[in-house]
Amino acid sequence: MNRFIFWQRWLLVVSLLIVVFGFALAVGSGTALIDPLNRMVDPVFWGSQPVPPQAAAFRGWTYAVMGAAMAGWGVFLTSVAGIPFRRRERLAWNCITPGILCWYVPDTGFSLTAGVAFNAAGNTVL
Repeated sequence: MNRFIFWQRWLLVVSLLIVVFGFALAVGSGTALIDPLNRMVDPVFWGSQPVPPQAAAFRGWTYAVMGAAMAGWGVFLTSVAGIPFRRRERLAWNCITPGILCWYVPDTGFSLTAGVAFNAAGNTVL
């Protein structure tokens, strides 16, 4: 398999995973499905203290909205990676590259600033 096909398929799979994760985050917000994420994030901001109910409610809303946005972005990436990128159309590069940069740079920077290093690391792996 040539390198281009490998990366095109990788992008397609990652895009589909973004859709699934985003949808799970949106629908599962406030449920046990998202508890593993909460267990990683909560200590950064609350230490060993319990999360106040108002903060938990706000967290649930932000996860739901963020998940919906992620799912939509994943659908977009899947659509572009599935056909125009595979065909090596210039439009695909012009859509994907700025979109990834507009996500990666601020998301990773804000994550590092806030002390949520696991998110910055996950962004970099992707």
